[in-house]
Amino acid sequence: MQDKIYPSAKAALNGLLFDGMTIMSGGFGLSGNPESLIPEIRDSGVRNLTIISNNAGADGFGLWMLLESRQVKKMISSYVGENKLFESQYLSGELELELNPQGTLAERIRAGGAGIPAFYTKTGVGTVVADGKPVETFEGEDYVRETWLRADLSIVKAWRADPAGNLMFRKTARNFNPNMATAGRATVVEVEEIVPEGSFDPDCIHTPGIYVDRIIVSTINEQRIEKLTVRQKEVEA
Repeated sequence: MQDKIYPSAKAALNGLLFDGMTIMSGGFGLSGNPESLIPEIRDSGVRNLTIISNNAGADGFGLWMLLESRQVKKMISSYVGENKLFESQYLSGELELELNPQGTLAERIRAGGAGIPAFYTKTGVGTVVADGKPVETFEGEDYVRETWLRADLSIVKAWRADPAGNLMFRKTARNFNPNMATAGRATVVEVEEIVPEGSFDPDCIHTPGIYVDRIIVSTINEQRIEKLTVRQKEVEA
């Protein structure tokens, strides 16, 4: 078996990055972001990227770094409402945007990994989401045709991996990451822990190792909270 474990993010990305490529980046809000791989992509200087991700990080964190360095040409996303840098680049014309309903984005990625070129959904029918896309009628209801999403590279954050690349995700980090792992020509995964081969119950593996090309132990595990609301402490009478 080829050794999938690499000593660093830089080593794991070596030979995979090029200008104009498409990258899928896992995460939902600030949960499950490939925190160690993104800075290395920034430092590589690769440019004119198309990034497929639910959102684009937050101030100083995650994919925000690639926006700040002006390395991203286009985002294919769903939730971008609170990223001020994203907003300013889009409104100024610096950044192209393909906005997707969240479930449609997830299904497009899943379809890419499953080898399904297109599918139909009711989501977006009669809105700008359907502009320029075929609409067909099934059992009296209109459905818009959406196409798969695939990438040159998928970067994924998982909880644990074994040397074969079998992955387990922890709680909310199991969001877009498993689907993205299947939809990249190459998939690089950062994990909090690498466990010995045979440690996983086969029924508990979330992503089989066949989809994983390279693994690193993450060096950044900030586990940020996107929004923290604290109830005021009641004053005793």
